[in-house]
Amino acid sequence: MSWFVTNLISTLLMPPLSLLLLAGIGLGIGRWYPRWGRGLLTSALLLLWLCATPYFAEGALHWLEGPPTALDTHAQPADAIVVLGGGTYFNAVEYGTDTVSDAALMRLRYAAKLQRETGKPILVTGGTPLENALSEAQQMKTVLQQEFNIPVRWTEEASVNTLQNARFSYPVLQQAGIKRIYLVTHAWHMRRAAQLFRAAGFEVVATPTAFTTRYQTNVLSFLPRAEGLRNSKIFVHEILGLLWYQIL
Repeated sequence: MSWFVTNLISTLLMPPLSLLLLAGIGLGIGRWYPRWGRGLLTSALLLLWLCATPYFAEGALHWLEGPPTALDTHAQPADAIVVLGGGTYFNAVEYGTDTVSDAALMRLRYAAKLQRETGKPILVTGGTPLENALSEAQQMKTVLQQEFNIPVRWTEEASVNTLQNARFSYPVLQQAGIKRIYLVTHAWHMRRAAQLFRAAGFEVVATPTAFTTRYQTNVLSFLPRAEGLRNSKIFVHEILGLLWYQIL
């Protein structure tokens, strides 16, 4: 299934579009089935409110991430560092080309720290899901080498999703005799990513970054906000991904 079709389906299933469609169905059938129509419309609005509420959305991501823990590289050694692509900042005029997104930059920052601590070689993985001229792997390699002064030994540029990140990275590292890896990605993405990399044949030491945190809980935590809806979208996307790969 193509990247576009996969993301179209997931968009239809994730908030806010899924809940807007549910509300539309409620309005559409309300003339003939008023009780069902009111029920669907009310449910959609309540779920939309809930998904946009930071307290709920952050709590969902906390559950997905598990307890935040710092990696002890001495107790959990590995032979290489694999960094997953996190999207592209397109047409970045201040850099003169496409470059990594803010999400990818967070992963690279942690990978650089990890490489300095362990000295292990790095593989960056990510292709061109939107047919951009420069692969995510090349963008990440440029940033690591030019901005963090961290060498990159391998680039995997054909993958367009996490499943392919795992499957296409395995033969690259297998040739180098490497099976046990530090896997770097966002904490909310780690459960799915680690599962796929283990299925591909790797021994994975999970090294998540960018845990979901909250400075304080106050009345704003219970009011709908755009960032709450974004976090709920991430949560539902990851749950759908976990379910989908159980079917494959």
